[in-house]
Amino acid sequence: MNIDKQKLVQHIKSLKDIKILVIGDLAIDEMICGDTERISREAPVLILNHTKTDILLGAASNAAHNAATVNNGKVSVIGVVGDDYQAEQLKKAFIDANIDCSNLVEEKGRKTVTKTRISGSCSQSVTQQIVRIDRQTKAPIKENTEDLLIKNIEKCIPLHDAVILSDYHIGVLTQKVIDKTIEIANKNNKIIVVDAQKDLDNYKNITSMTPNLPDTQKFVGFELSSQEDIIKAGKTIIEKNNAKSVLITCGSEGMISVNSNGQADIIPVFNKSMVFDVTGAGDTVTALYTLGLATGAEPLYAAVIGNIAASIVVKQFGCATTTIDEIIQTIEKINI
Repeated sequence: MNIDKQKLVQHIKSLKDIKILVIGDLAIDEMICGDTERISREAPVLILNHTKTDILLGAASNAAHNAATVNNGKVSVIGVVGDDYQAEQLKKAFIDANIDCSNLVEEKGRKTVTKTRISGSCSQSVTQQIVRIDRQTKAPIKENTEDLLIKNIEKCIPLHDAVILSDYHIGVLTQKVIDKTIEIANKNNKIIVVDAQKDLDNYKNITSMTPNLPDTQKFVGFELSSQEDIIKAGKTIIEKNNAKSVLITCGSEGMISVNSNGQADIIPVFNKSMVFDVTGAGDTVTALYTLGLATGAEPLYAAVIGNIAASIVVKQFGCATTTIDEIIQTIEKINI
């Protein structure tokens, strides 16, 4: 990996000018925290004395939040919410994060995706997650909801520099929505990056995608036991999906960036010993990688930006974000 630090910093400084549109499964992360008090007399379970509840942006919303803290709110989201209390919580969280949520579509009877994490701590330990409760409707969205989404997508894509399709497979990104988004983005010469956990072949004619190692292995159908195998898998994805590049995230082993011209780069983890919580780190990578590509950065440089941003947020609890200043300060402290 050969990186020009001055060139990298210039791309990072340009991130603030990029407008991003995030389309996909938007969600709330509800973080309920408490201090351990005693064991219940009713059952052998902990009783927590509630200390705080935080409403954070999760799933596709987290990708939008990560972009917004870097480009000063030049971010819009398109997704589906229910006619419930959690929808208002999600909208408020977007507004507080300076994210445009005016193009959300409401579907009556559908649950606004909410992931509740209950965590506890005591004087001798750090806060640790005890249980997670998911509130969601996994059925595909209704046809009229789909039509409204596509109408908003047609309106919004020309106003942005790049599009992220964030698929948590909770029903929003139907094949019709996917195909129409890619068609419009390509027609308008926009960067389009996909973050999906499965069904990667649903996404054709894209700029890039950011699958993790297990999802990549499932898709290509052969074991990824070496860096050479992963590079081969990246080339397979590019060929099958007609993509310009692919960024495969490999957890503690870093990332591998593969281009359609055959170039492959191995990017190590920059702070492996400082990991605290990996929640949402993949969203951080996708958001910053997309911003980087939209500045005109080569996939390697965009991947390094995403990697460094992720190395910052994993030092924090829950879905976290970073800033341009933090990224630049981190670059000054590490060897690239």
